Amino acid sequence: MADNKRRGEDAGDDRLDDEVVDDVADDDATSADEPVSRGGTATRSRARAESADSRPTTRSETGRVGVFGRIARFFREVVAELRKVIWPTRKELLTYTAVVVTFVAVMLTIVGVLDYGFAKVVLFVFGNSS
Repeated sequence: MADNKRRGEDAGDDRLDDEVVDDVADDDATSADEPVSRGGTATRSRARAESADSRPTTRSETGRVGVFGRIARFFREVVAELRKVIWPTRKELLTYTAVVVTFVAVMLTIVGVLDYGFAKVVLFVFGNSS
């Protein structure tokens, strides 16, 4: 069942790919000085912009959203952002962890030595109370 969800195998994806190719060819012929980008992005955003102008605004777009609606939207956006994250492999995670632990140990040593040295200097300058 997961194989059916692969990119390019759905009927809708084939239709989109055909439209993208047609639109890219039209764009190249009409405007040569515009930067070339991925056709799918330009096609979908242009279609959204055209449909956004023609549809009427709803209350949810113009009015205030309730507290629970804002909380639900926050969690939907968090999940959407977490899906975009490129998670490290186990080997990368162990490597990064080792680098961080080593760096912290080195910095701890440097700060400890400096603290000990400054403490000895202060006790020498102001005298030992014992």
